[in-house]
Amino acid sequence: MADHESGIWVPPGGSADPRREPPDEPPGGDPRARPPTPEDVAEQLRRLKPSDVVVSLLPTLAQLAYSKLEPASRDLAEARVAIDAIGALLRVLDEVIPAELTRDFQQVVVNLQVAYAAAAGEPREGAPPGDG
Repeated sequence: MADHESGIWVPPGGSADPRREPPDEPPGGDPRARPPTPEDVAEQLRRLKPSDVVVSLLPTLAQLAYSKLEPASRDLAEARVAIDAIGALLRVLDEVIPAELTRDFQQVVVNLQVAYAAAAGEPREGAPPGDG
């Protein structure tokens, strides 16, 4: 038995051989498949534009707002936070993103506001009539 400590035989040079040198690159030979180093992450952060991150939040906020307007998960306060946040972020991004993108998200805000008004006018589930 080659490995007396664990009781498991390991072929010399096998992947579990403690004397085996780690490979220089990951299996498959693609160096891009390796986990990122702290330096890689720092470089990616240096290249990242805050405006891109903020723009990427807009669809998520819109989805959250719509989900909070659905009868099964209605939470008008949270829907309002998401709707107002989209509007505020659009004002911040106004001169940074293309006008057509701003226009599209402004239309999303209008649609959400209409849906919010409709949801706010509906009686709450389980509430007595006239308590809406």
